[in-house]
Amino acid sequence: DANEQAVRGERGEMASLSSSKPRNFGAYSYSATPCTRTHQIGALFLVVSTFFVTRILDQYFSESNSVTPATNLHRTSSSGITMDNGIPQWPERGYGSHLSLKIYVYDENEIDGLKELMYGRDGIVKTAACLKGQWGSQVKIHKLLMESKFRTSKKEEADLFFVPAYVKCVRMLGGLNDKEINQTYVKVLSQMPYFRRSGGRDHIFVFPSGAGAHLFRSWSTFINRSIILTPEGDRTDKKDTTAFNTWKDIIIPGNVDDAMTKNGQPDVQPLPLSKRKYLANYLGRAQGKAGRLKLIDLSKQYPDKLECPDLKFRGTEKFGRTTYFEHLRNAKFCLAPRGESSWTLRFYESFFVECVPVLLSDHSELPFQNVIDYAQVSIKWPSYRIGPELLDYLASIPGNNCFFFVTISFDLLQILKHGMSLSLTDRDIEGMIARGRKIRCLFVYGPDSAPCSAVKGILWELQRKARHFQQSTETFWLHNGSVVNRELVHFSSWRPPMPLP
Repeated sequence: DANEQAVRGERGEMASLSSSKPRNFGAYSYSATPCTRTHQIGALFLVVSTFFVTRILDQYFSESNSVTPATNLHRTSSSGITMDNGIPQWPERGYGSHLSLKIYVYDENEIDGLKELMYGRDGIVKTAACLKGQWGSQVKIHKLLMESKFRTSKKEEADLFFVPAYVKCVRMLGGLNDKEINQTYVKVLSQMPYFRRSGGRDHIFVFPSGAGAHLFRSWSTFINRSIILTPEGDRTDKKDTTAFNTWKDIIIPGNVDDAMTKNGQPDVQPLPLSKRKYLANYLGRAQGKAGRLKLIDLSKQYPDKLECPDLKFRGTEKFGRTTYFEHLRNAKFCLAPRGESSWTLRFYESFFVECVPVLLSDHSELPFQNVIDYAQVSIKWPSYRIGPELLDYLASIPGNNCFFFVTISFDLLQILKHGMSLSLTDRDIEGMIARGRKIRCLFVYGPDSAPCSAVKGILWELQRKARHFQQSTETFWLHNGSVVNRELVHFSSWRPPMPLP
C-alpha cells in the first residue's frame, strides 16, 4: 500500500551512503579504489614518459615559433593568490605598489572613558583574558598597530586614527553593560576633534564578534561613516539593518588559538588523510540553529561518517583546547555552519588542522577576497541542502594517496615545463589542503614586518580606504585652506567635549 511504499522510499534514501555506487555529481563523481604500489609505479611511469614527450614537443614548437612569449608561472600560485617569494601580492589597482600609511593610535590615558572601554568600569578586566577565544583580534590588532612601523605619534600627519576598545570581552566578563558601553562610546567620541573634523571617516573601530558594531547601540548615529573591522559581514537576521558596508568596512579573519598558528610547530599536528576516522565533522553547540541541528541529526544517522559531539561549556565533558583540535583534525572535511550570525571561527581553524573547510553559511563574507580565490581552498554548500546529499557529495571527491601522488608529480612537471597546464586533479582533497597551506598565513595575527600576516593584509585594505582630504557636515574651509566649524572657528581652536556629527 501507499504507507509501505513511503517507508521503502525513505529506507532507500537513508541507504544512499552505504551503497557501493556514489551519487552522480557530474564532474565531481568518483569511485574510490585502493591505492597499491602498482598504481603508484604506473603513475610515476606516466608522469616520466609524459615529461620526456612534452620536452620533445616543446623543443620542436619553440624552434618553429620562436616569437611566442613565455608565460611566467613563478609568481602565480594555483591557490589563486599572486605570490612573490612566498609573499602575497596585493593588486596595484586602487592599492598602490607599496604600503604607505600613517596611523595614529589613541592612547588609553589621553581620552576620558577609553580605559573603561578596554578594562571595564572598575578596571577589573585583564588584557590577557581578552586575548583568548574568538574575540582576541580586538586586542591583537591594537597591540600590533602599537608596534607597527606605520604608526605615527603626530595626529596632524595621520591618514587614519585607530580607536582601541575591547568591548566584546569587557561585556562578556561583566565590565560594562550595554547601556554603559553606549554612553561611554559617545563620551569618548565627543573628545576627539579629528573625529568631528572628518565625521569619523578616517577613524577605525574593531568589533570582533558576530554582533558586529551592534555592540555599540548607537553605531548608526555616530560611527556609520567610520571604518569598521569585523569578521561579520551580515547581521540582518537579528536586526533590520546590517552594520557592515562593503564600500568602507573590512572583513577580518577570526582569531585562531595561538597554539595552532605557530610557524611549523602547532600544538596539534595534522593527520595524514589515510588515518582520519571520519569523512566530515562539526564541532560546536546546536544553539537551536536549524543548520546545526540538521548536522547533529545527520551524525546520528551516519555515525561512521560524520562526527558531531555535543560540546559543553563546562564540567567534565568540556573539551579542552588540545582535545578540540585533535577531534577537528580527524576528518577530511570540517563543516562550518552559521551560528548566532553568519560568520564562523571553524572556517579559519580548519586551515590549521589541514582539513577542507565546508562553509554552510549562505550570507557569510570572507576576508581578503581580492587576493584569495576561496573556491581553490574551500567548499561552500547551500545550507538548506544539509543532509545525506552533502555527505554523498563529499564522499565523491577524489582524495586518496594515488591522486595525491599524481598531483605532486604533475605539479612538479608543471614547474619543469614553465607553462604547460596539467592540473588534472584541482578538486582533489590533498590539492585543496596544499593550496590552503599557502594562504593561511593571512589568518595569523602576526606583525606587519612578517612577509604575510592578517595585520599586513588589513593594512593593505586600509590603504584603499585612506583619503587625502577629509570633510563632514560639521567641517568647512576657507580660501586659504583653513578648516573651520559652523561658527567659523579654526580647527586648532576646537575644544572638546563637542556635539557629534
